[in-house]
Amino acid sequence: KMASASGAGSAAALWSEVNRCGQNGDFARALKSVNKILQINKDDVTALQCKVVCLIQNGNFKEALSVINTHTKVLTSDIIAFEKAYCEYRLNRIENALKTIQSASQQTDKLKELYGQVLYRLERYDDCLAAYRDLIRNSQDEYEEERKTNLSAVVAAQSTWEKVMPEDLGLREATYELCYNSACALIGQGKLNEAMKKLQKAEELCRQSLSEDSDVTEEDIEAELAIIHGQMAYIMQLQGRTEDALQLYNQIIKLKPTDVGLLAVIANNIITINKDQNVFDSKKKVKLTNAEGVEHKLSKKQLQAIEFNKALLAMYTNQADQCRKLSASLQSQSPEHLLPVLIQAAQLCREKQHAKAVVLLQDFADQHPASAAEIKLTMAQLKIAQGSITKACMILRSIEELQHKPGMVSALVTMYSHEEDIDSAIEVFTQAIQWYQQFQASQTRGANPKSPVHLSLIREAANFKLKHGRKKEAISDLEELWKQNPKDVHTLAQLISAYSLVDPEKAKVLSKHLPSSDTLSLKVDVDALENSHGATYVRKKAGKLTGDSQQKEQGQGDVKKKKKKKKGKLPKNYDPKVTPDPERWLPMRERSYYRGRKKGKKKDQVGKGTQGSTTAGSSELDASKTASSPPTSPRPGSAAAVSATSNVIPPRHQKPAGAPATKKKQQQKKKKGAKGGW
Repeated sequence: KMASASGAGSAAALWSEVNRCGQNGDFARALKSVNKILQINKDDVTALQCKVVCLIQNGNFKEALSVINTHTKVLTSDIIAFEKAYCEYRLNRIENALKTIQSASQQTDKLKELYGQVLYRLERYDDCLAAYRDLIRNSQDEYEEERKTNLSAVVAAQSTWEKVMPEDLGLREATYELCYNSACALIGQGKLNEAMKKLQKAEELCRQSLSEDSDVTEEDIEAELAIIHGQMAYIMQLQGRTEDALQLYNQIIKLKPTDVGLLAVIANNIITINKDQNVFDSKKKVKLTNAEGVEHKLSKKQLQAIEFNKALLAMYTNQADQCRKLSASLQSQSPEHLLPVLIQAAQLCREKQHAKAVVLLQDFADQHPASAAEIKLTMAQLKIAQGSITKACMILRSIEELQHKPGMVSALVTMYSHEEDIDSAIEVFTQAIQWYQQFQASQTRGANPKSPVHLSLIREAANFKLKHGRKKEAISDLEELWKQNPKDVHTLAQLISAYSLVDPEKAKVLSKHLPSSDTLSLKVDVDALENSHGATYVRKKAGKLTGDSQQKEQGQGDVKKKKKKKKGKLPKNYDPKVTPDPERWLPMRERSYYRGRKKGKKKDQVGKGTQGSTTAGSSELDASKTASSPPTSPRPGSAAAVSATSNVIPPRHQKPAGAPATKKKQQQKKKKGAKGGW
């Protein structure tokens, strides 16, 4: 900007220098000239404005804001409103920037553009959408494409964080930014396959766009594609393809992108995949979520999710104090949020303090009735873990909004059955059926149609009562079912069976409604059925037998039915003529004739020399050669004396000839041989 000459030639020359440097983009040099001008006239409004602009262009937002605040008399809000709001925006003082914009006397196009950005950062998406629509409608310049991109980003944010159904903006997705934002909106709706196709298109457009610039390298393209690949990995994770997602996440991290927000999101998602496994890797990834500036790049819900995962990781790594500290901080930030309380309760359970966990959950449920249902479900789970099934049932039955749900009815009936409390289980069925009757009566104005869920509950109640012998109580349910479907033969048969105990005459009347056997076309091969693998009775194919032959055949059948006994294995030296030793089943030490081991008897007969060599006395140690010598006296405790010339030994009493020595003797021999230098 040029200022009129003040009479001094030096000032005019300085302004010329400022103008030239500004056109060349050399704002550092321009700032030096502006400072010289301000030395001549410190309150020159144009010079002060130029100084602020130079500082902003050089990224010195704090200094620029300081200049504005120290010259408020000269730089009034209507003159410098945009520059001040922009500095506050870049310094992440978003609330201050909003106040500055709103206090400006004139809303210029630049302020409106900045206003839209500020609203987006404040997550006021409805106001932001209106601001950008107004800008697009009333502006015609080269920045129209950027405004449309911002508009699509707002719609994507609404779909993702507020679960608002995005409206069709009618934007032509000619750029990869528009395709990417459209994919994000589809992810918010849960249309993952469509979103993946959009991201693939965005990747293709990005490559085409960047490859046209000869100065852009492949590394630059991959860095630009990192955010698109990050969303692709997120979709894979949501689809359960965790291995593919993890591989793509790690590829992005290896690129070392400069976007700290992207790195924080990827690190958080890897931690969620690891869960309570691979905690060392998760600890390393947590550092990426703590990078400087992350809090300004992510939405509140993203930051909250990261903090929740930090608390859970502390719990998984047994850092109890850290877990309590993080969860307490989260609870103070969001008192109505359920997750911090659940984390605290989980930590108490890990410390075996289930009673304290239940008290904590009960207090939260009393203070926040809106979350009472989820809290009570958790409390019931804790009671089940403690084995208090009846107390868990009481907690579940106190959740009125879930009493009629089939899942809740099934859970309660199962637990009451486990506790053998059939009356309470039937009461659960009755209450659920009554709820559906009242609900349908209010919806149909007195008509009495039955919904599939209602009929299913009646059917389950009837079957349950019949199973537990409550046929009298099942009659009303069965009559209701038969009334709804008179052609249901199975229900009719159950009803007749139930009435047979209560009112036999009624059972006879109802039995007339059963179809006759003539109407039943049962194409059953009786022979094949009887001869099937699962048949309990197989008909004999032989003809009729009479008299003695029939008795004989029956007798043979009886013999066949007897289970054959396997012959026991006998010792090799077994002799049926000799009575076995009656103490043969007792351990040797417990037998009456055991005299203990005689030590040192054959000490002098042990062979010496190298291993495997024979000695002169080896023949004397051969048991087979001495077995023929008669025993001096019969063994005490034997049933019969053995003759001196019989050479017979009782079974189970002596080892066969040539049998190896006992393990203990082998070990002793090995130890003695070991002294030879092995």
